[in-house]
Order: sequence, then C-alpha cells, then structure tokens
Amino acid sequence: MAAASEPLGQLDWNFSQVFGERTPGEEVQDADIISAVEFDKTGEHLATGDRGGRVVLFERMHPSKAALDAMRARGGPSIPPVEYRYLTEFQSHEPEFDYLKSLEIEEKINTLRWCHQGANGARFLVSTNDKTIKLWKVFEKQMQHVSDFNLDASVKAAHRASLGGGGDHHGAGDDHHHNPLM
Repeated sequence: MAAASEPLGQLDWNFSQVFGERTPGEEVQDADIISAVEFDKTGEHLATGDRGGRVVLFERMHPSKAALDAMRARGGPSIPPVEYRYLTEFQSHEPEFDYLKSLEIEEKINTLRWCHQGANGARFLVSTNDKTIKLWKVFEKQMQHVSDFNLDASVKAAHRASLGGGGDHHGAGDDHHHNPLM
C-alpha cells in the first residue's frame, strides 16, 4: 500500500483541435479541424480524421533506455512520456452529391476503427462519412530508388558515399527504404 501513497509523475497535457503550429491570430480552416480519433487496441497506432476527409496515421515512439535513464537522472517523471510520430496520411473521402436526395455529402470523417491485424503485418482501418464506409489496408512496403538505374558503378558509389551509404556493395536500384502505403 505504500506505493499507492506515492505521487505519480506530473503529466503535461496539451490539447489542439487541429494539426500543425499556428501563429497567434491565424484563422483555423474548417477542413483542418479533427473530427475523429482512434487508437488501436495495443495503443501503438493512432488514427485521426478531419473535416476535410483526410486520415492521418501515427505510431508510438519508444524512448531508448539511455534517454529514460537521463530523464530520471534530471528528476523527470518515472513514467516514460507517450509520444507519437507521423506515419502517413491519405485522402479518405471527397465531397459528394446525392442526386436522388438532392443532398451534398460532406467529406468529414465521422468514425475511425482499427480492425484485426492481418497475417502479413498489415493493419486494417475503417473510415466513414455520412454516406460511405471505406476499408483501408495499411502496410509497409519496400520502395526502390529508381534514380540509380542509369548510372555506372563509380557514379553510384560516389552518390551512396555522399548519402552516407558507403561503397558499391549494392546492385543497381537496390537501395531500399520502408514507407507505409495504403
């Protein structure tokens, strides 16, 4: 019971209904206002939707042990901070017009829901507006650098060295990067 009487670390909460930095007096566009927020069941991923029909995905960052030790040494909270970094974004819904009802359908995201994770590591996300339900498959895919295909080996080696990639140990176009795609 002694642990119950110890104060937990002070949490610093910030709230913003829109993404990005705003200067004082800057007008917020209606399309930028967040209209839906959903964490997956593990808390590792966060999806947000806005009135402009965009979905923005984030993934949880885990601080290194050295960073946690340094924070505790400075007298910081014993509970590590929870931070999310930008993963990707996409346009989920567009404005539509229902000709049968003579009604304009807003692109605003009403609901987001994470679904069961697939066997290949893909995640599924459902987004809805007033009329349409969409199922999105979110996964990471290796992308190749196409810029190296027409270069001779010495130019490729110099280019990789300038990027910090080292010598010519890759074949043409073998520079792989991970990017989340829909």
